Amino acid sequence: MNNFSFRLILFCLLCSIRISIIAQDRTALITETDFHFLEDMTKVIIDSSRIVPGQRISTSFGPNNLGITLIRPGARDAYPSFWIRDYAMSIETGFISMEEQKNMLLLTAITQCDQTWITKGGAMVPRGAIADHIRIDDGLPIYYPGTYDYVEQGDGRFGFTPPYCDQFYFIHMANHYIDQTHDSNFLLEEVNGIRLIDRLENAFAVVPTNGENELVYTNDTFRGVDFGFRDAIIITGNLCMPSILRYKAALQLSNCFRLTEQKQKSAHYLEIAKKIKSSIASVFQLEKGMLKSSTGKSQQADVWATALAIYYDMLDKEQTTKASRALALGYKGGALAYHGNIRHVMTSDDFNNETMWEVSLAEKNTYQNGSYWGTPVGWVCYAIAKTDIASAKQLAAEYIADLKLHDFRKGGDEGAPFECFTTSGGQQNPLYMTTVASPYIAFKKMNENN
Repeated sequence: MNNFSFRLILFCLLCSIRISIIAQDRTALITETDFHFLEDMTKVIIDSSRIVPGQRISTSFGPNNLGITLIRPGARDAYPSFWIRDYAMSIETGFISMEEQKNMLLLTAITQCDQTWITKGGAMVPRGAIADHIRIDDGLPIYYPGTYDYVEQGDGRFGFTPPYCDQFYFIHMANHYIDQTHDSNFLLEEVNGIRLIDRLENAFAVVPTNGENELVYTNDTFRGVDFGFRDAIIITGNLCMPSILRYKAALQLSNCFRLTEQKQKSAHYLEIAKKIKSSIASVFQLEKGMLKSSTGKSQQADVWATALAIYYDMLDKEQTTKASRALALGYKGGALAYHGNIRHVMTSDDFNNETMWEVSLAEKNTYQNGSYWGTPVGWVCYAIAKTDIASAKQLAAEYIADLKLHDFRKGGDEGAPFECFTTSGGQQNPLYMTTVASPYIAFKKMNENN
């Protein structure tokens, strides 16, 4: 090989390496060091959130008498029950064993409502409904938020039918377990006389929809909570967030029926998913790009739903660009995030000076009515990166920086990851699982796709 040829090959290799580095720099939204920090913290938090058989986590609540390990929403003495939603939103971390997944999936299936009934307060628990949370001491399902009392649940404060999201997360749990184990025959096994796959279908059918477009729908007369992370908010009409979750569940249910060789049903649920996807933007997208939460009460521009719709690739290129730019502008203008955590609604889109959402059980700038949350950070970073990589990287770095600053492992008063916090210093529920698990899953997927 002559000197010129050698220099040409070397030049090409260096260019190739430089292009690769530039590409990585453009697409990696989180540094390797920060990613490993988040990975380690997520492992620790999930482990701290486990409740082993016989363990008592609260002096006001009995021990885990269910004979299996459960994973609650966070560590210490908060949330002494098994919450389907928070667990399901964390299973893709890879830090939950197959045995644990199977046991919690079966517990969720066993406590599914098999006969419609009316609560003491006049609310309904329909056949096929999935519990909001399950007591660890006696395994009783609590279908409504706001209580651990089986008899007193469903007093109307949180609607008259259970939250819509848990039905879809049950399907997510089953589909993930089958994908991981490759045991599609498990879908055909009976749980209390009903095949698991039939239970999934029953759960899917619980949630009321608008027949014209397959979007989730509710009204004041028979309202249901749209999504558990805002169960203190009254939202009515066509509902954006649970429609996004229904879209994902329809794809997963289609996959389950495909794996069990039920082609007609598989095609049916795929068609439902397509119809939801085609309707999301036309019904919910505002002129400036954000998706509104609903078409009725509390129809503010919805940060979480907008980001998740982009994350699930539910919008076309033009719709995605508009939505991404709106999120990026909100972030750069200071209306979307605080210390790397995310509001449900940008401060610029508050309903009025008295409340963020139109109707809320929480005061403004507290809890679900204006606090900042870590759970959706990964979706938001992904969405913003579609048009503004620099801002997405900055948001991710701020999120990690706040976790490091208030890392509970420092001791003292530190308790990050918190469930949420306010600009005035209020913090709620330390060592909260989805605050790190949900972003970790998103960043992990982005890294894998790059």
